[in-house]
Amino acid sequence: MLLAKEFIYYLSREVVKRLHPHILETNDPVAGSEVFAHLIEDDLAVEDTLNDEVREILSQYSDYMRREGVSYQEMFRRIKNQLVRERKVIRASGRDTGDSMKLSRDKITDLSHKMLTAAKKERYFRLKKPPNDVRLEIVKYFTEVLGIEDKVDRAARQKIRSQKRDITEGTEEWDLLHRRYYADELKRFGIDLGNR
Repeated sequence: MLLAKEFIYYLSREVVKRLHPHILETNDPVAGSEVFAHLIEDDLAVEDTLNDEVREILSQYSDYMRREGVSYQEMFRRIKNQLVRERKVIRASGRDTGDSMKLSRDKITDLSHKMLTAAKKERYFRLKKPPNDVRLEIVKYFTEVLGIEDKVDRAARQKIRSQKRDITEGTEEWDLLHRRYYADELKRFGIDLGNR
């Protein structure tokens, strides 16, 4: 998943905490955060499922691609783009669309609409401002928190690059170091992912 589950829960808690009580009142912040977290998780899982489907399609054509000298990455991108268009999926990855953050601006906007709809339906919430004002505040807080996450991720990657020897991204060692440095950087910003 593009965002770690722990980070999704942190992001949801932050949105609820920042909106309550002046913009979006809640009688149960924990339950409200859970509603938002599940919504975000489910929405981001759509693209993960799509990626798995593309990998499955490509596995059927691996001999052809090898024989014809077709790049796996290029075919992956083409097939995924086609499926995204056909299914009208909003791309989650900001880096695929030129945004610096992990989530694209379009995905943040889409999620804000879905979160607003959920807030209107759920008994845990009561809107204190006009719906679009609430939605814009969700976008604002999402962008702020994801901006911090981007800084944390870049700092963790820089620490890995500064090692005396080259560590290849995607290896077990790289993943282990990234998790450790990422957690250290989050603490530097005062973010605790463990507090659910």
